[in-house]
Order: sequence, then structure tokens, then C-alpha cells
Amino acid sequence: MPPPAPAQTPVYLRRTQPSDLPVLYEMQTDPESNRMAGTKPRTREVFFSVWAGHFENPLLNTRVIEVDGPSGRHVVGGISCFQADGHDCVGYWIARDHWGKAIASRALTMFLLEEPRRPLHATAATTNAVSHRILEKNGFRRTGTRMGEETDRFLAREIADYVLE
Repeated sequence: MPPPAPAQTPVYLRRTQPSDLPVLYEMQTDPESNRMAGTKPRTREVFFSVWAGHFENPLLNTRVIEVDGPSGRHVVGGISCFQADGHDCVGYWIARDHWGKAIASRALTMFLLEEPRRPLHATAATTNAVSHRILEKNGFRRTGTRMGEETDRFLAREIADYVLE
């Protein structure tokens, strides 16, 4: 008889609150996470300023991703639907300590059940194979590849474009 599959960590989504920002800020400063995503970390001032606008924007659907820990549930990432280049887009970020636990994939599955907008677009650096698998597992179809220009938030990098109809 094969051994039982390892138990998956339960994943929870809830609306992002201002009190979540310090932990989300720390996550987005991780050098390895930024390298994988092709992003540049924001300064604390810019990060909190951008989020102040997010909380006032009714078109944004932002959630934190939580898991159970020794002292209760704690935030391990974020996921959102936002506007970019005239499209409804999805993006997510998981703290590096929680990579490899299928948290992002399960959070995206849950998020797509509550987010009615379609089509939804997503991008991933072509070097981020894990994110490609997460998107494809959740029904996103790769529509092309392009060079992304360097901005105050992103590094110049090759990007894969995805859509969920």
C-alpha cells in the first residue's frame, strides 16, 4: 500500500486590511522573491502610499493569504485583481518561507471562485517556471511572450502573457 499523501496546509483568503501592510511590505522586500518576479521592491513610503490608493479603489479586489500557525492564522501572501494596460489582471505574492507548499495555487483557485470578472490576464517572468505552472493549473492559457521595459517597479525582462477566458 502506498504511503498517504502529505497533508496540505489549509489556505484562507480574507480582505486586505491596513493592519496587514507591515507584513506585506516586508514580503515585497525579499531579494529572491523580487529576482523571481522581475520586480524592484518599493520603499516603505511608496509601498504605503500605493496601498492607500488601493483601499480607496472600488475596482481592486485585494486579499491576504493566510495559513494556520502555532499562534493562529498568519499572513503568508497576497492576491488581487487590478487594472493594468486596460485589462483586468490577477497577481499574487507568497512569502519565500512558504514556497513549495502549493499555497499560491490553492489561493488562486479560491480567488477565481470569488472574482467574477473575465477575461482575466496575468503575466510572469519567463524565468519563473513555478508561476507558469500555477497559472496553467488554474486554467490560464499562455498567449505570447514579450520584452517588458524597465520601470520604477519592474526590471527589463522577458514576460509571458496569460489569459483566463
